[in-house]
Amino acid sequence: MEVWAAAVVALYIFTVAWKLREVWHMGVRCDGANAFAVTALALALVLGGGASLQLTVCPDFYGGALLGCSLALMFGMERREKLLLPSGRAVLVTGCDSGFGRALAVALSQRGLTVFAGVLDENGTGARQLTERGGDKLKVLQLDVTNSSQIEAAHRHIHTWVGDAGLWGLVNNAGVLQFPADSELQPLAASRRSMDVNFLAAVHLCQVFLPMLRKARGRIVNVSSMAGEVPMPGLGVYGASKAALGLFSGVLRLELAAWGVKVALIQPAGFRTNIFGSSESAARLRDELVATVTPEAREDYGEAYISSLPGRLARMSQQSAEDLSPVVDDFCHALLSTRPRPLYTPGQMGWLLPFLHRCCPTAAFDAIAGRLFKHTDCRSQELRNSAHI
Repeated sequence: MEVWAAAVVALYIFTVAWKLREVWHMGVRCDGANAFAVTALALALVLGGGASLQLTVCPDFYGGALLGCSLALMFGMERREKLLLPSGRAVLVTGCDSGFGRALAVALSQRGLTVFAGVLDENGTGARQLTERGGDKLKVLQLDVTNSSQIEAAHRHIHTWVGDAGLWGLVNNAGVLQFPADSELQPLAASRRSMDVNFLAAVHLCQVFLPMLRKARGRIVNVSSMAGEVPMPGLGVYGASKAALGLFSGVLRLELAAWGVKVALIQPAGFRTNIFGSSESAARLRDELVATVTPEAREDYGEAYISSLPGRLARMSQQSAEDLSPVVDDFCHALLSTRPRPLYTPGQMGWLLPFLHRCCPTAAFDAIAGRLFKHTDCRSQELRNSAHI
């Protein structure tokens, strides 16, 4: 028995090492689900190895479990690594003026897919850069995702182009961050715009393009955020809109499985894109906030605190990663892999905060979040007064 269990442990260790070597060379990143799986399998290894050596529990049971884990690693990842041929496939990507959308549109067109790149301004700098870099496979479309007439026009154009082949992919990437501020201070108009762009627009686009996606048995890829799973002070409305999109994606994945349409959610960590806006847009949003804040809130928070809020945007941008390739790679995997994952968490430590939020006691996580997301530029007037009492 001891020899059998030890042999299985050795096989498992070899399998894990072999897979880690392949992952390293291929550049495949470990997302939150995989990180959890690795943790669970490591625990199984410890228990199985200890049981085999000490004979404190049945080695056959743990040996069989480890053998199953080895087989799952060997065959499961092999299936995930197979990519579909891009020729003849068309994808619609929204929010391509900059950031993830522009990088993805260029990458997909270079791989040979026909890309319909929706932009907010077809005469803007982003659209011109797409046209210059994308080649014949990239088609720039005027597409404000909150404008029903533009969505219908894009639908007619794409339907004429793809015909009976259908649309292979819909990437709901367009999004707005608005202004990081305490939920009490957030203007209601800005909150509605966040829900319209980040959530309801994606719902609308899915409804409009699903007939074409069903024809191709294609993919829907929605872009969420870590803020959609982890409560982050200052991002209450933005996080709520992304949480709604995440839940919608999960429901859609179940509903469309029978049609052969696969749904994936991209939940990036912090990356530096134009979602942080410019200094002009920050000033405009600040003015909107100042104009709508109640007298009671203005007195409690204080003018100094309210004026310091734009600093959050600059600090968030500075702390974000510039290299967008981890996100683009996950987009491509979700669109072209034969077995796309339901959730991708690209970015350094993109899985850690969600893991802590799920697993830590509430008090422990609140203490962690309080230190990580503390607004250090200025404290509200009422809190300063309380500190002196």
